[in-house]
Amino acid sequence: MAMWWNMADSMRSEFEDWHTHEHFPERLGVPGFLRSTRWTDAHGGAGVFVIYELDTHAVLSSAAYLGRLNAPTPWSRKLMPYHQDMVRSQSHVLATYGSLTARHALTVRLMADGARGVERLCAGLREALACLPGQAGLTGAHLFRHEAPEIAQTTEQKIRKAPDQTVDAVVLLTGYDEAALRAAAAGHLNETALIALGAIGAPAVNLYTLSHSALRSDIG
Repeated sequence: MAMWWNMADSMRSEFEDWHTHEHFPERLGVPGFLRSTRWTDAHGGAGVFVIYELDTHAVLSSAAYLGRLNAPTPWSRKLMPYHQDMVRSQSHVLATYGSLTARHALTVRLMADGARGVERLCAGLREALACLPGQAGLTGAHLFRHEAPEIAQTTEQKIRKAPDQTVDAVVLLTGYDEAALRAAAAGHLNETALIALGAIGAPAVNLYTLSHSALRSDIG
């Protein structure tokens, strides 16, 4: 599951404390959650990007996970309203090359025209991404396709007030060199190339720096 939102500067310090010391352990305590990783805007902006690695897509509709979503802690209730412009992609992993976690992460959020458009876009992206992890400065290239689980609106979503947004497909590039990630986005993943593959509208491209990552085994 990939998630993006903006967090106001006034709440950033408390947010990172909560997200690290309460929220990550809570999520990793849910059966099927394997690793939680958070990046923040590479240049100090409000953006936050989070990946939860799961056993299967079915974890997203499991009783244990829904139990947490519908019973947020007092600290969660305090922080959730500050999660602004939330985008959630409850995803299947279609392709993964190289490693997921690195100093920098560049995400490309994409929309396509219907189910066939998404299939065409993802097929083209698989081929485009395969060669990237071997390039200097890069460590991984990954492709996700969104599929929302059939669940009712949760308490956490209601607290955030504004409806969560979604995207059809996500490209995640990871690496240790910011310039190399930007070059990959400007080259293999430039807007013209993505539109040729079937993307519609301008892709949302954002660069982040690693803040924290934890495995299920880290919480004891």
